[in-house]
Amino acid sequence: MNILFFGPNGSGKGTQGAIVKDKYNAAHIESGAIFRDNIKGGTELGKQAKEYIDKGELVPDEITIPMILDRLKQDDCKVGWLLDGFPRNKNQAIKLDEALKAENMSLDIVVEILLDRQIAKDRIMGRRLCANDNNHPNNIFIDAIKPDGDKCRVCGGDLSKRADDQDEGAIDKRHGIYYDADTGTLAAAYYFKDLAAQGGSIKYITLDGAADIKSVTAELISKL
Repeated sequence: MNILFFGPNGSGKGTQGAIVKDKYNAAHIESGAIFRDNIKGGTELGKQAKEYIDKGELVPDEITIPMILDRLKQDDCKVGWLLDGFPRNKNQAIKLDEALKAENMSLDIVVEILLDRQIAKDRIMGRRLCANDNNHPNNIFIDAIKPDGDKCRVCGGDLSKRADDQDEGAIDKRHGIYYDADTGTLAAAYYFKDLAAQGGSIKYITLDGAADIKSVTAELISKL
């Protein structure tokens, strides 16, 4: 089962992806990790990508997509994979679709987590880190995991904020790219949605990202 995952920052996409990985033994592939691994490993594609990154420029799709395909061909992807973080625009979606078909690699399911932009922003800005364990979930805007004042709801440890979680400008910029249904990430998702509507082999499913984690997981598993 090969899955493409879409969802804005703050939607819980990473959490749900990890659950899918564990349940179906699918490799959870994040585009950012692919760049880091290629650059660290000194691959030819990694060297090419680093030249652009060092100049502060975007890495061309002609480098990014072959990196992704190479990763999807690795042994841990034979049972299935979940790709997260790419494509980010419609043009990349088209190129990825063409590249997968050229390699006879199937894309079975596309998942889109639906979440209001303001709620997504609140969730990011509401995240709090526990001094004892960063994996303890605390968020002042989510009732189910709301901390006890300024103390961790799990262990009572001191809480702090991540600086990037409080950068409204950066959050708005990332969300501006994601929620752009004409040229941004949602446009990429809708490209696959249109393919699914045309009766192709792709199944397109949506999830209510405003629900609690367990409810989103239950909906996801029921639709896969």
